[in-house]
Parts: sequence; structure tokens; C-alpha cells
Amino acid sequence: MAKSEHWHRGVWPAAALAIALLGTGCRSDPPTPPPPSIAYAGLPVSGSLADARRSGFENCLQMDGGHLRCRRSGVMLLGEGPYEAALDLLGGDGSGGFRQITLWHDRDQSAVLKVGDALKRQGWSFRYTGEGGRGDQMILIRKDAPVHFSIDLSYWGKRRVRILPE
Repeated sequence: MAKSEHWHRGVWPAAALAIALLGTGCRSDPPTPPPPSIAYAGLPVSGSLADARRSGFENCLQMDGGHLRCRRSGVMLLGEGPYEAALDLLGGDGSGGFRQITLWHDRDQSAVLKVGDALKRQGWSFRYTGEGGRGDQMILIRKDAPVHFSIDLSYWGKRRVRILPE
């Protein structure tokens, strides 16, 4: 195969693909509207940036071009805590709202497990993800509750409690 033929068959198609992919990154999708406002145990679970700010999540930092993280310290949940908490909003300006709340303890990895104990005492049912009932998350649900909980069990990273809309 001649050098010019190689250029035509190999480089041009690859260059055209690269240009097409770069072009798709420049297109902006229409903003996602925020989900309906849901709160549980006095904490916002889903909603808009205004809902986050009304709930004391004032410390906001743009994570990248498409996400805004708003944090609050000293959060109590079901008599447990205090925890750190964050709401991750879609859109660099948070206009897409948030769809869960995340809580963690900076120094005590076992602190979030107390939330699972409190929920079990209140009659929430639970299951584990993963193999043989020994997974990396405990999922807690209760019939007619507007939310469910996911609690990290693994030791890697920070253990978290996430509250998500049902």
C-alpha cells in the first residue's frame, strides 16, 4: 500500500471521527428541570437549588462544568450524628436540582451504621447487595415511605448514608 493510500484509509477516517466527537462535546443539551421537592426526617432528599439553600446547604462548590455540590456540617439524622452532608446538583449552576442526599462522618467510619440500627428499630426492612448476603451496601425500605436508604458497608473510602426518592 502506498504512503498516500495509507494516509487516506487510516488517518482521514480517524481524524473525521475525532472531529465529530469534539463537535458533540460542544453541543449543550437543554437543562434538566429539577425534580419535585421531597424531604424526609427534616432533610431535603430531592428538589431545586432553592430547596437546598432553604435547608442550610449554602456552602456550594462547582465540581465540574455539569455539577454543583452544596454541603452542610452538623447534620443530625434520626437522633444520630452529627454528620457531614452534601447535595449534588446537576448543571454548573445547580439548575437541574438534586436527586439524593449523602451523609458521612469524617473520623468514624462506623458512625453511619447507627442510622441503619435506628431504621431497623422503626420497622424498616433491609437487604444486602452483593454475593451471599455479604455485600457492600445495606438497602433499607419501608412500605409507603417516600424514600429508601443505602448505607455503605465496605471499608474503602468513606462510608456513606444516601437517602433517595422511592
